[in-house]
Amino acid sequence: MNSAEAGLNGLFHSSVNAADRLLLSRLGDFLAGENIESYIVGGWVRDVLLERGTADIDFAIASDALKVAPRIADALGGKYVPLDKVNKVGRVVLADRGPTSSGLPFGLDFSTIPGNIEEDLARRDFTVDAMAVNLSQFRQGTAGIQVIDLFDGRNDLRCGILRVVSETVFVSDAARLLRGVRLAAELGFDIDSETEALIRQHSQLITSVAGERIREELVRLLAVPRQVFSYLDELGLLAALFPELDQTRGVEQPKEHFWDVFEHSLRTVGAVDFLLRQGTWEHGGEEILEVVPWSEELAEHFSSEVSSGSTRRILLKLAALLHDISKPQTKVFEADGRMRFLGHALEGEVLTANILERLRFSGKEKKLVETEVRYHLRPGQLSPEGMPTHRAIYRYFRDTAEAGTDILFLSLADHLAARGPDLIPANWQEHASLVDYVIGKQGEKENIVRPAKLVDGYDIINIFGTRPGPEVGEMLETVREAQASGEVTTREQALFFIEGLKRKNA
Repeated sequence: MNSAEAGLNGLFHSSVNAADRLLLSRLGDFLAGENIESYIVGGWVRDVLLERGTADIDFAIASDALKVAPRIADALGGKYVPLDKVNKVGRVVLADRGPTSSGLPFGLDFSTIPGNIEEDLARRDFTVDAMAVNLSQFRQGTAGIQVIDLFDGRNDLRCGILRVVSETVFVSDAARLLRGVRLAAELGFDIDSETEALIRQHSQLITSVAGERIREELVRLLAVPRQVFSYLDELGLLAALFPELDQTRGVEQPKEHFWDVFEHSLRTVGAVDFLLRQGTWEHGGEEILEVVPWSEELAEHFSSEVSSGSTRRILLKLAALLHDISKPQTKVFEADGRMRFLGHALEGEVLTANILERLRFSGKEKKLVETEVRYHLRPGQLSPEGMPTHRAIYRYFRDTAEAGTDILFLSLADHLAARGPDLIPANWQEHASLVDYVIGKQGEKENIVRPAKLVDGYDIINIFGTRPGPEVGEMLETVREAQASGEVTTREQALFFIEGLKRKNA
C-alpha cells in the first residue's frame, strides 16, 4: 500500500509532513488555550489524502475569525490580512515557511463557523472539499486522525470523481462553475454526470461573477497542461465567458486551414503547450518538435512570472485563444474570390483589450497579451524568402518589445493549428528554422536588437542645428536601424550617416 492509498484508507496522520504537524500542534495549543473549537477544512484535507502539496491551510473556527486571526498572527510570528469582513474570513501569512511550489506565500485562512461544523461542510462546493479534521487531534499526537466525511468525499477521491455537495452550490456562488472544471483538471478527475448537468443548467451565472475572481480561476486553469477549453465549451461556460469568441464558431477559413476559426483558436492553445514541452499534439510528436528551438533559457523564459501567479506560458495560451477573435467582422472576399481577413490582428488587439479589462487582468498582463495578438502575423512577414536581415530583426524586436520571443512561438502554434493533420513537413521546417534563426540573433542584443547608443538628440541638435521635434527622434531611429544592419559601427560613422540624411532631406 503506497502512502496515498494509506491516507485514503484511514492512516491520515502519517501523510502529514513534519512541518505541518508541528504548525498544527502549535496552533491547536493556542486555540485550545482560547477555548475555541476549530477544524481543518477544505483543500488541505483533500490534498493530504492525495499526497499533494498545498499553498495554504483552511480552518473553520467557532469564533469571530476577524478577531482571532490577528492574535494567531502575533503568536506565530505571521502577518494578518483581512479577506472578507462580511463573512468574517481572515488570513495569516507565514513568511518563515517560505514560498509554496506556486511561488505564493504560505497562508492560513480562518473562516467563522456560523452554526456547527456539519452545517459548515454542507455549505461547501464539492464532496472532496467537504471534509474536516478536528484540530485538537494534532495536540494529542495520535497515529490515527479521524476525518469528518459527511458526503463520502474520501470515496470520491478514490474514484477520481468531482461531485457537488448539493444542487444549490452554483446558485450560492457561481464562481464554483469555473472552479469545478479547474479543480477536475488539476486533480485529473472526472466531473460526474449530474454535476455536469448542473453546470450546463447554470452556466450563464458565471457572467455575474466579479472579473477578478474569473481571472484567478482562468490563470490557474491555463496553468494545467490539458486541453480544457473544449470541455468548457461543452459545458456552456466558454460562450458565457467569451461571447466574442463564440462569434467565430462556424466561420470558414481559406483552404490552407483545416478547421474553422473557433476550432482553430482552441487548437492553437493546445499547440502552445505542445511546443513548450507541456503537452501532446494528436497530429504528430517528436518529428515536429525536433526542429523547434528549445533550451533551458527558453524554458525559464516561459515559466517566468508576469503578474500575480500568471506566467508567460499562461498568457501566451490566452493570446492563442484570442488571436483570431476579430476574424468574423474583418472577413472579405476579393474580386478573384480569395478570402481575406483584413486588419484582423489590429482589431483583435482592441477586442482583446476589452476582454482583459472586463476580466480585470493587470496592466502588465494586458500589455503582453495585446502585443502578442497584434503582432501574431509579424514573424511570417519578416522575410519574403530566406532568412530576415538584421534590420528586419531589429525592427521586429523594436515593435514587439518584451513579447518578441513569445510571438515567435505563437506563430508556430498558429501554423500547427492551421494545417492540423495536413501539415507540410518542408514548410514546417522552414518556419521553425526562421524562428530558430531570429531567436539566435536576439541573443546578439548588443549589436542587433539593442545596439549601443552612438549619438543622442543633443548631438543632432547641437552639431547639425536641427530644431527639437519629431525629426530628431526619426533620425536617431534611422541610425539604430543602420547599426543593426552593420552599416554604422562607430560614433564617427553615425555622425557621417546623419550628415547624409540631412543633405538628403534638404
